[in-house]
Amino acid sequence: MNKDAAATRLLLVGAARRRFAFDGYRATTVRDIAADAGVNVALINRYFVSKEGLFRACLDRAAGGLQPDIRNLDRVLDDLVDHVVSSPTDEDSMQLLLLVRSTGDDRVDVIRRETLRHHAERLTAAAVPDRAGSPDDALLVRAQIALSVVLGMTMMRTATRVEPLASADEALLRAPLRAALHALLVL
Repeated sequence: MNKDAAATRLLLVGAARRRFAFDGYRATTVRDIAADAGVNVALINRYFVSKEGLFRACLDRAAGGLQPDIRNLDRVLDDLVDHVVSSPTDEDSMQLLLLVRSTGDDRVDVIRRETLRHHAERLTAAAVPDRAGSPDDALLVRAQIALSVVLGMTMMRTATRVEPLASADEALLRAPLRAALHALLVL
């Protein structure tokens, strides 16, 4: 893909994430997204096939902080902790809205659940890299709890700005969060 195409894809994903987060999936039109991005609406179909495909791309990008290197649990834990304790931004709030907002569209809700399950499965692969096949349910539940901790802290630090957690120093947050995630993911 050339630079212009990659840049256009990023513009579309950014515009779509804002629309989906603030207006919801149903109320958002591909024309609105294209207008916000300043591109022709046909490019959505070219790059994402459909509005649903664009939503999936937005979720993949929103969950980008949850993309573990499946062979190194220490790195995964460090990356997750870094993501949560780094300065919270409005971007984090918008990403969180994409992951938790009810859409009223069954297919979009399935995509959201699939995305979150996929990331939990990747966490289980990091926790037990030598295990072949699907994770057992107990480990998958533990990974989903770990994701819930990450999403919950992100929500409390960004969307709701609950104090003193929202403005807590990184040093105060880092050790207990890492310990909690480690306890959940190490058998």
